[in-house]
Amino acid sequence: MDVVKYRLNKYISHAGVCSRRKAADLVKAGKIKVNGAVEKNPAIEVTEEDKIEYEGKVLKAVKKMVYLLVNKPKGVVTTMSDEAGRKTIWDMVKEKVDTRIFPVGRLDMYTTGLLLLTNDGDLTLRLSHPRHKVKKIYHVQLDRPLEEKDLLAIQKGLELEDGLAQVDGISHVKGEDKNHVGLEIHMGKNRIVRRIFEHLDYSVLRLDRVYYAGLTKKDLPRGWSRFLEEKEIIMLKHFS
Repeated sequence: MDVVKYRLNKYISHAGVCSRRKAADLVKAGKIKVNGAVEKNPAIEVTEEDKIEYEGKVLKAVKKMVYLLVNKPKGVVTTMSDEAGRKTIWDMVKEKVDTRIFPVGRLDMYTTGLLLLTNDGDLTLRLSHPRHKVKKIYHVQLDRPLEEKDLLAIQKGLELEDGLAQVDGISHVKGEDKNHVGLEIHMGKNRIVRRIFEHLDYSVLRLDRVYYAGLTKKDLPRGWSRFLEEKEIIMLKHFS
């Protein structure tokens, strides 16, 4: 049988420690030992026969991949632990899984809606890379009706402090007041949706992610989670 080789950062990710990108940072920082010696090259190839250690614990690559979709409520932080004692996304799901899983991207504490958690480092990397233009749709509730001139300005693209903020679509939500807006975007910059509206002097009262990479909140109430179906996993893995 051929010996399976992994890049070191990929092995660490498959062991459920963190994403591949963060695993590379751990290696470069000298936090990982390979066969008893500190290894700082995340691209070095290792096998399951090698002894990989992090914080004194021997890591084993996880073969079972887990894909969990969460409808995050307000007040939950998108981290695995929190020094301030706030409820984390891990607190919400730890009773459902027997291995560590991590969020793909982030939602801030006050944003609700769809969040994918997995231990599949390859999928996380694919969905997080800008070139794949992963589609996200938000339902935004503003403090006042969105004016037509501002809707057109957002549609055209706003120049923010860190560059151009481009959206893929924006419209008023059908059946709601004019302060309810649907926004389609693929950018992943920090707080990008909130910053778009704040740039035009609107306050965001509620922000809810209702669609992510082909996944919706159908039959998933706020605060609930479910494992992805096989067809959904296949869809995500062939996402481009």
